[in-house]
Amino acid sequence: MNASVRLSMSSLRAHKRRFAGTFLAVFLGVAFLAGTLVMGDTLRANFDTMFGDATSGTDAVVRSADAITAPGESQGVRQPVSTALVKAVEQVPGVAAAAPGIQGAGQLVGANGEAIGGKGPPTLAGNWITDPELNPYRLAEGRTPARSGEVVINRGAADKGHLKIGDTTTLRTPDPVKVTIVGLATFGGEDGMAQVTFTGMTQSDAEKYLTAKPGEAASIQVRAGPGVSQQALVDRLTPVLPKGVEAITGQESAQENTDMVSSQFLTIFTTFLLVFSGIALLVATFSIHNTFAIVIAQRTRENALLRALGASRRQVTAATVTEASVVAVTASAAGLAGGIGIAAGLKILFPAIGFPFPEGDLVIRTLSMALPLAVGIIVCLGSALMPAVRAGRTAPLAALRETAVDQSGASRARAVTGLALAVLAVAATLTGVLISPSLLLAGVGAVLALVAFVVLGPVASSTAVRVLGSPLDRLRGVTGGLARRNALRSPRRTAATASALMIGVAVVSLFTVFGASLKATMDQTVSRSFAGDVAVSTPSFGAGGSGLSPQLAGAIGKLPEVNTAVGLGRGVAEVDGKGRALTVTDPTALARTFDLGAVHGSLHSLGTDGIAITKTEADRQHLTAGSKAQLAFTDGKKKTFTVRAVYGQSELAGDYVITRAAWAPHRTQDSDTLVAVSFKNGVSTATGKAAVEKVAAQYGNPQVQTRHEYAQSSAGGIDMMLTLVYALLALAVLIALLGIANTLTLAIHERTRELGLLRAVGQTRSQLRAMVRWESVLVAAFGTLGGLALGAFLGWVLVKASDGASDSAFAFALPPVQLVVVALVGIAAGALAGLRPARRAARLNVLRAIATE
Repeated sequence: MNASVRLSMSSLRAHKRRFAGTFLAVFLGVAFLAGTLVMGDTLRANFDTMFGDATSGTDAVVRSADAITAPGESQGVRQPVSTALVKAVEQVPGVAAAAPGIQGAGQLVGANGEAIGGKGPPTLAGNWITDPELNPYRLAEGRTPARSGEVVINRGAADKGHLKIGDTTTLRTPDPVKVTIVGLATFGGEDGMAQVTFTGMTQSDAEKYLTAKPGEAASIQVRAGPGVSQQALVDRLTPVLPKGVEAITGQESAQENTDMVSSQFLTIFTTFLLVFSGIALLVATFSIHNTFAIVIAQRTRENALLRALGASRRQVTAATVTEASVVAVTASAAGLAGGIGIAAGLKILFPAIGFPFPEGDLVIRTLSMALPLAVGIIVCLGSALMPAVRAGRTAPLAALRETAVDQSGASRARAVTGLALAVLAVAATLTGVLISPSLLLAGVGAVLALVAFVVLGPVASSTAVRVLGSPLDRLRGVTGGLARRNALRSPRRTAATASALMIGVAVVSLFTVFGASLKATMDQTVSRSFAGDVAVSTPSFGAGGSGLSPQLAGAIGKLPEVNTAVGLGRGVAEVDGKGRALTVTDPTALARTFDLGAVHGSLHSLGTDGIAITKTEADRQHLTAGSKAQLAFTDGKKKTFTVRAVYGQSELAGDYVITRAAWAPHRTQDSDTLVAVSFKNGVSTATGKAAVEKVAAQYGNPQVQTRHEYAQSSAGGIDMMLTLVYALLALAVLIALLGIANTLTLAIHERTRELGLLRAVGQTRSQLRAMVRWESVLVAAFGTLGGLALGAFLGWVLVKASDGASDSAFAFALPPVQLVVVALVGIAAGALAGLRPARRAARLNVLRAIATE
C-alpha cells in the first residue's frame, strides 16, 4: 500500500495540470453547497435574534386563543382583544406594566410620491408604546407622537423615502392618511427590523385607522416585575382572562414568529438553493468521471508496465483511488472556505435586491461544514471508482501496444438499454400527465428520461456530431473535417463531456419553458376571467403593501366614463370547520366585470346571509345551491349562510364570495386587493384610464393598468425568479465548460505526436487553433441541443403535471426567442472553453511533439 501511495503522489506531482479541472469542479460544487448551508444557518440564527430582540422586554402576550388559517398560509388571523383588559391585567400580582399592541398594514409614501417597501417584507403601522421595555423600537431623533396625525417612523424607511423630521407625507392604511413625522426610531441598534418599515401612531389614531372599531387591539404586551419568571407570569394571568383569550410567554411568541418565517420562507429558500447545489454537483460528477477515465486511458501502457513488473490489480486500483482521494480532500477543504465566502456574498447581495434578511454575523455550524466535505469526497471518489477499477484490470500485455487511446464506443447493449429506459420514461410521464395525473409518476418519468439521455449519449453522439459537423467540411475545409473526426474519435468521451453541459442547459431550458408557461397561464387567466378595461392594483410580493382603500371603487364608479367599478376585498372564515379565504365584493358588479362561467342560482340576492361558491369547492364540500353552511369568523361569531349561487371559474374571483354587508360586522382592517373597471360604450381606453388615474391619485396613487398591462405585471415576479435561477445555474454551466476545457486539454496531451505531425506536414498554428476550437464547439453544440430537447420535454411534463394536480388551468408555451438565446449562449460558451486548449496546442514544439511516445 505504501508503494501505491508513493506512486500516486509522484503521479500527482508530475501531472498537476491534468487534475486542475477536477479540482475546480469539486471546489465549486462543495463551495455552493457549503455556502447554502451556512446561509440557512445564518438566516435562522439572525431571525431568532431579531424576534428575540422584538420581544426582549415582553414577558407575556395576551391574545385571542383561536386563529383561522386559510389554505396556503402559515399564520392564522386572530380575533382582536379588548383594550379594556389592560386595566385587569395591570392588577395581577407580578405585573410591572401592560400596554395594548395595535398593529396593521401601513405603507408610507416617500418624498417622490412612490410607496416605500411592499415587495416582500411587511409594511407595518401600529400604536407607539410609551413603555420603553415593551416597545422594541427606540426613539433616535425627535419626539414621540402626541397629537393626531403625528408619527414616528423607523430610520431605514426615512432613508429609503428621503423623509426627515417635520415632513408631511401619506400613510396608506389603506385609506390615505396625512401624517407628520415627529421622530425617527431604531430597532436593536439598526435602522429597522430587517427590511420591514414601521410607522408608530398615537393609540387613538391606531384604533381609528388600523382596527374595525375603537377599543380593540391585536394583543396586550405584559412586563413582569422583579423576580417573576415568564411562565409564572402566564400562570398568574390565565385565571383572570375571559373565555377565548390566552396568555403565552414572550419566548413562545418569538419562537412562533421564527417558526412562521422558517416554514413560509427559509425552508423554501434553502431548499431552492440546495436543489441548485445538487445540480452543480451532478454536473461536476460527469466532469470528474470523464477526467479520470481519460487519464486512465492515457496511462494504459504505464499501468500495464506496473502489472508486468509485479504490481497487483489491487495496488494499481489503490493508486488511482489514492490520487482521487487527494484531489477530493484538498478540493473539498478549499470548497469549505469558498462556501463561507459565497454565504457572505449572498448575505450582502440579497438584501440589496429586496430580500428581507436581518442583520447579523455569519453562523458556521459543524454539520454545515462536515456535510459538504463528506459530499465532495464521496462525489469525487464515486466518480473515479469505475476508472480506477478499469485501471486495475489492465493486462500486462497492453504495454506492448502502440496506443493507449480510449476506443470505447456505442455498444448494442447500451443502445437497447437506453431505448428501454426511454420507453419507460415516456410511458411513466404520459401516464402521470395525461392518463392518471400524478406528480410522483411524472417525476419518476422525468428522472428516467434524464438517465435515458445519458445512457444513449454515446449512441447518439456519432450521428449527432456527423450531422452537426457536416457544414464544417465545406466552410472550414480540412481543418473542419479534422475537428469533426476528432470529436468522433471516442463517442463515449464526447457524450460524457457533452452530458455535463446537457444537464445544465436542460435545467435552464426547463425553467425557461416553465416561466413562459406561467406567463401564458396568467395572460390566459386574465383574458378569460377579466372582462373589464383597466385594473387598479398595488404591486406587492409576499407580506408587503397595504392594499387598496375600499372607498376607491365607489369613487371611480361615480366617474362619467365608468360603467362598473368593483373592488375585491379579502376576508377569512371557517366554512363548516375549515379555514377558507373569502372574496368580499359586490356580487352583481362582479358578474358584470368578471367571467365566472356557468352560474347556478343567483348572484344578485346574496344579501347578508348568502354565499356564492365555485363548483370545485361545492363538490369538495358536498354543497349545492340552497345548501346551508356555517361560517365562523375571527371575532368568534358564527352564522349560518345559504349557498345561493355556484359558479364555474375562480381564478381571479376566488372560491367563496360574500357581500360587504355580510362581512362588515366581522371585518378587521379592511382593504381591497384589486379594483376592476369597465368603461361605458364609446369611451376609449386611454381616456378612461386617464380619468381613473386622477381619482386613484387621491388614494395613494396605486397603479392603473390596462388588461394586458395587468397580466404582464402579475407575471412580473416570474422574471425575478428566472433571473435568480439563471444566476444560480451559471455555476453548473461553468463547471460543465471547465469539463469541456479539461477534456480537450487532456486530449491534446494524448494527441501530442499527432499534432506534431500535422504541424510538420504544413498545418499552421492558426489552423491548429481553429481545429481544436471547432472540436469544442461541436461537443458544446451536441450537449446544448440535447439539453434543449430534454429541458423542453421536462418543462412540458412539469406544466402538464401541475395542470393535473391543480384546480387552475395551466397553459404550455415554448418561448422560441429565449430558447434560441440559450442555444447560442451554450455554443458560444463551448467556443470559449476551447480557447485555452487551442492556444496550448498551437504552442507545441513540432520536433518534441513528433518524438513524444
